[in-house]
Amino acid sequence: MTGSSPDFYAVEELLEPEEIEIRDRVRAFCEKEVTPVVNEYWERAEFPFELVPKIADLGIAGGTIEGYGCPGMSNVSAGLVAAELARADGSVGTFNGVHSFLAMQSIALLGSEEQRERWLPEMARLEKIGAFGLTEPAHGSDAVALETSARRDGDVYVLDGRKKWIGNGSIADYVIIWARGEDGAVGGYVVEKGTPGYTATVMTGKTALRAVWQAEISLDGVRVPAENRLANCHSFKDVSGVLDRTRYTVAWRALGLATASYELALAHALRREQFGSPIAGFQLVQDKLARMLAEITSMQLMCWRLSKLADTGRMTAAMASLAKMNHAAKARAIVADARDILGGDGILLDHHVARHHADMEAIFTFEGTDSVQALIVGREITGLSAISGRKPNRP
Repeated sequence: MTGSSPDFYAVEELLEPEEIEIRDRVRAFCEKEVTPVVNEYWERAEFPFELVPKIADLGIAGGTIEGYGCPGMSNVSAGLVAAELARADGSVGTFNGVHSFLAMQSIALLGSEEQRERWLPEMARLEKIGAFGLTEPAHGSDAVALETSARRDGDVYVLDGRKKWIGNGSIADYVIIWARGEDGAVGGYVVEKGTPGYTATVMTGKTALRAVWQAEISLDGVRVPAENRLANCHSFKDVSGVLDRTRYTVAWRALGLATASYELALAHALRREQFGSPIAGFQLVQDKLARMLAEITSMQLMCWRLSKLADTGRMTAAMASLAKMNHAAKARAIVADARDILGGDGILLDHHVARHHADMEAIFTFEGTDSVQALIVGREITGLSAISGRKPNRP
């Protein structure tokens, strides 16, 4: 498909029928249920609770997880879902990313069979919402240095510390708190809603992803049953393994925002007339559109190939970092060009690009900043680590 379609190289021909079906199903849902209402939620900085049961009906929660009521989709399908949700709205995409990938994948990868059976089915039905509590006020990129502590007290663990930027942290039923045990090793502890000592405060004043709530969390003597400690998490390497397995979806989300912004800019340029003709006929506008499309096309191909590698177990952490680094930077530039093409309309929520422009700033940063992703790739290609300040042999 060519012409005005963002699929300029007919990448759809590389997709399996079931991948096209789920992409189209999510796209139709977003066009009907998300796009018409999300600007109002974004402007009020309110979470769209009304969409949760509707997302549940899509049957997408859990992504690639097999069994436990999860769809067991391919990594390509999971990427397409991430892109389509982000294409509609970055906040909704973030809600699903935290719940389906970070929280549910942590349980699927690091939990025991009993824990998977206990938590995942309800989460797959979105009867229970998950969150992933890693980042702390003083530890973002250096999350390995986390200070939240866990000590054993009989048949419970007692958690103390603080977390920050925890998506879904104020509404989640199951919050996975990563804490350092008495032996110095990092473990994952599932804190259930209503547990005394757990306090989540919604962060305010955000200029991006305003329709999803991030929380600052205080853990003051939170007592977690021993059976709520993820059975197969023994060190920070296990936490990194979850992040490595899910980071590729952030590249897809960047692609989704970029695609939406390109489509909106093209439609506006064809419709908007200045100096007696559509601005789409002006050389400078066409140059921007052509370069936006070129970047989107390369992003599509990289996302597809990366997900195919993931489907065969060959995706590495550096591969995922390369895609996130590249796509976040490219999408940031594409969204900025789209805002420019829309002129004054580009800063009005009614035209959607303003929301994408703001949300892209958050996606550019989370799940590893641009610089950190570059250093992960650099370490892979040189064999030398340029990430300084890390204590050696930290578990």
